[in-house]
Amino acid sequence: MNRIDRISAILIQLQSRRVVKASDIAERFNISLRTVYRDVKTLEEAGIPLIGEAGVGYSIMDGYRLPPVMFTKEEATAFLTAEKFVEKLTDTSTSANYKSAMYKVRAILKTTEKDLLESMDDRIAVVKTIERPVTGNNDHIQTILNSIALKNVLSLNYFAQHSQEHTKRFVEPVGIFYMAGFWHLIGYCRLRNDYRDFRIDRIKNLSITDEYYTDEHPSLKDYITKKTKEKVLDAVVIVVDKAIHPHLENQKYFSGFISEKTVGDAVEMTFLTESLEGFARWYMMYGERAEIITPDSLKDRVRELAEKLMQRNFNSVAY
Repeated sequence: MNRIDRISAILIQLQSRRVVKASDIAERFNISLRTVYRDVKTLEEAGIPLIGEAGVGYSIMDGYRLPPVMFTKEEATAFLTAEKFVEKLTDTSTSANYKSAMYKVRAILKTTEKDLLESMDDRIAVVKTIERPVTGNNDHIQTILNSIALKNVLSLNYFAQHSQEHTKRFVEPVGIFYMAGFWHLIGYCRLRNDYRDFRIDRIKNLSITDEYYTDEHPSLKDYITKKTKEKVLDAVVIVVDKAIHPHLENQKYFSGFISEKTVGDAVEMTFLTESLEGFARWYMMYGERAEIITPDSLKDRVRELAEKLMQRNFNSVAY
């Protein structure tokens, strides 16, 4: 990128937020801070009304912006949601082009809309997955995002899969994320007095109440990081025949797939799983073409399941 294009891009970035740090500009364009200061000075000499504060960053005087294009807050959050998808579920080039376009969109927003996007940025996440998205009842997403922005309690009717029960919940929403074809709502459930993960396609109906809540909840990123650390994960290593390896491609991620490498005519696969029981039952679907390397506890459980299968189906008396 030549200097003229970079300076123009910096101007758009400065208009995309209330305050932009010099270090953020340097990181985006892979330039030194000295170069950032020189480019900002060029903008000032060109008549751009910049305000710089040491240790804080640069801002443009309110009222100076590109020709106005008005967006509703729903349209602005829709852009942000799409940005999360593009960042995680497309190639590097497409992601970079979309991010550049988002800087231009942010640049023409009013201050209140910029503040809204900044406050919502860590409330939406997409967990990378190769699974095909599953069509579900996701019409609630915008209502949930509005609830987060306004800090209103949500009232929802939810179907819990494990208990097969319909319950009414009042929830203080923390954020939403996408994983393996489904959107999830993380929120503080007043019925359970704890944080809960609600799959959005299982929400039958919901509405925003008039009751406000104090936003003392962790960010979505902090919550996911904390829950991940709390989980006890078991390392599993198996070796599978190359012939069946392609058939595991769309299933392995649900079992905690980490990595794999070719070993002769087989593929060694490594997993981190939350449930050895669940992994054992999945393994039995193709176990005749695979071998468990570790752990021994998984071998023992597969053996127990195989023995029970034999006893149930082949030890009965024939009449």
